[in-house]
Amino acid sequence: MITIAVDAMGGDHAPRPEVEGSVLAAREFNVRILLVGQPNVVRAELVKHSAPNLPIEIIPASEVITMNDHPAQAFRRKKDSSVHVAARLVHDSKADGMFSAGNTGAAMTAAKFILGTLESVDRVALAAPFPNARGGVSVLLDVGANVDSRPEHLVQFAVMGEVYYRATFGSRRPRVGLLSVGEEEIKGNVLTREVYTLLKKSPVHFVGNVEGGDLFSGSVDVIVCDGFVGNIALKICEGLAVSIFDLLKKSLKSSILSQVGAKLSQGAFKGLKKKIDYTEYGGAPLLGARGVCVIGHGRSNANAVKNAIRVAAGLARARINERIEQELSATAVPA
Repeated sequence: MITIAVDAMGGDHAPRPEVEGSVLAAREFNVRILLVGQPNVVRAELVKHSAPNLPIEIIPASEVITMNDHPAQAFRRKKDSSVHVAARLVHDSKADGMFSAGNTGAAMTAAKFILGTLESVDRVALAAPFPNARGGVSVLLDVGANVDSRPEHLVQFAVMGEVYYRATFGSRRPRVGLLSVGEEEIKGNVLTREVYTLLKKSPVHFVGNVEGGDLFSGSVDVIVCDGFVGNIALKICEGLAVSIFDLLKKSLKSSILSQVGAKLSQGAFKGLKKKIDYTEYGGAPLLGARGVCVIGHGRSNANAVKNAIRVAAGLARARINERIEQELSATAVPA
């Protein structure tokens, strides 16, 4: 049975959604859960659920890294934090993967320094899946693990993103695009132009540059960029999605005719909301770490936690790290 360590104290509303999501995951996905956190607090939440026979265990961690803590400082000072202990469980092979909805910087720091990186990886990358206009899923990486990257790092991101896409979404040959300011090869800054040249020589199915407007078009499956650009793009998309739904609600309530239309379109509206709901995707995997690590929104609810555990378990079962090592070893990317 796959075992996933869950940082039960990290999210905005912890440990309620972490515990509830873990119970749901243990019931649905045949996984063992290690809930890491302050035992009395976690146990008090766990007893609210009918889960006496589920494979869930509480692992003590006396400290909590908050959203206001500086990631590096908290990592050094709070050695017994829930995210720290969860990472150690993976490092010590007591868990096959981990999930945290806590301080993103702290989770990435714990993964980098406790788990380490794969031998063939220079920089880890955070990969964000999202729905596209063709009814499928596209993946954007890096969305925040690295503020500055060199060309060879982005090539590694492309390889890791392609492996992740194949393992998670089943495509045999995902299309890889490079996020830039124009489709032509000569467009972009120094970084993207150098990356374009390297990707043309790489074994990935590189289809060229894509622009910001292509993020949701479905024209490519994996979109590569540096973490600075990727994080901004991700936050804009998330904010836009929330704003669009707010505007739709206000528009549908603006007149009697609209109210009739709202009732008729209620099913379609719910279907669309479910499709773009981030909780259905769980979280973003930190690719390249020596161990499976999935990072979620601080506001993750029980559904998001459940699905993040599903993602982590799926990556562990697919032996994602072995596949990344194999692909990168076969890819001659200059260091």
